[in-house]
Amino acid sequence: MPLIEICAYSLDSALAADQAGADRIELCADPAVGGITPSAGNIEAAREHLRIPVMVMIRPRGGSFVYSEIEFESMKRDIAFCRKLKVEGVVLGVQDDQNNIDHARKSELVAAARPLNVTFHRAFDLTPDPIQALETVISAGCTRVLTSGHRPTAVEGAADIAKLITAADRRIIIMPGSGVRSTKLADLARITGAHEFHSSARSVAATPTSAPPNTIAQGFGEAPQIDTAEVQRLREAADALDHA
Repeated sequence: MPLIEICAYSLDSALAADQAGADRIELCADPAVGGITPSAGNIEAAREHLRIPVMVMIRPRGGSFVYSEIEFESMKRDIAFCRKLKVEGVVLGVQDDQNNIDHARKSELVAAARPLNVTFHRAFDLTPDPIQALETVISAGCTRVLTSGHRPTAVEGAADIAKLITAADRRIIIMPGSGVRSTKLADLARITGAHEFHSSARSVAATPTSAPPNTIAQGFGEAPQIDTAEVQRLREAADALDHA
């Protein structure tokens, strides 16, 4: 059956996605930079309260995916914490200064994560040669690759995602992500042949604020929330694919 993974930036969003029919959660923090490692408390709470598997983002900061020695050490410590909690897996990516995948570091992180699943995130889409990058990720021992086919969205990159799936030849899971919505799922599945899909299913809800009126308060304002109706529609679209 097609699998729906939802990216959640808060515990409330993760719980809402779980209840709405998601199959798996990617748990992150700080959507403004595309996701970083959530707090230890959030990881523990998600592991305790969610009924579905949790994949934890391992990313010490926003920006590039070239990390210093101390940042790399912190990633290994976060992975060790996730192993201790026995989450489903971790999501990560490391590159060199040429945007190629840093094979040595990637292999070290995968080894540190075992027996957890490891997803290589969309840093993959920054690499200069997707087929070469795919072979590097496979040789490092990753479970899956999250990709938009080196395009802004998975819909735009669908044909290239299909090529990656063919090249992978079942050695690794290729999971389309970016711009995946329920209205596009059937076409995306048909073109790519993918069986796992990643979506943020976002809506925007106002964040309560105690800032005084007529002032500028950095950090207050709008926060991304899960659109539970969209998660339900994704679930229905995936179920329809299964019965097609």
